[in-house]
Amino acid sequence: MIEALFSQSNYVAAKRLLDLTATRQAAIASNLANIEMPNYKRLDVPAAFEAQLQQAVAEGDTTQLRSLKPVLAEDTTAIANRSDGNTVDLENEMTRMYQNSLEHTLETQLVTSHLLKMRLAITGRPV
Repeated sequence: MIEALFSQSNYVAAKRLLDLTATRQAAIASNLANIEMPNYKRLDVPAAFEAQLQQAVAEGDTTQLRSLKPVLAEDTTAIANRSDGNTVDLENEMTRMYQNSLEHTLETQLVTSHLLKMRLAITGRPV
């Protein structure tokens, strides 16, 4: 019974999005830490993962959503603008970090809202 509450596609999708933002934050931290490293290649979560996630959400397929795990990979679209071959751009990373932070905040609020609704249904009290 309780498992069904945590198996709703929107809840599982929000948790996967939280995994995505946490993994992306790790990539951004690595990129910033290696900004002066010659020949360092920028890391990110591949766009294919986001496409698979969007497809699973659109289909409401919780099995597929549960199986998706974000991983870090070299960003093949990043171009080295410096002579040392490093593909990290400070301004882009800072922008991505801010955007990722906003996405993480929204996703946290979605999961919290779901849990508060369940608490209300169980206890009859809002908080």
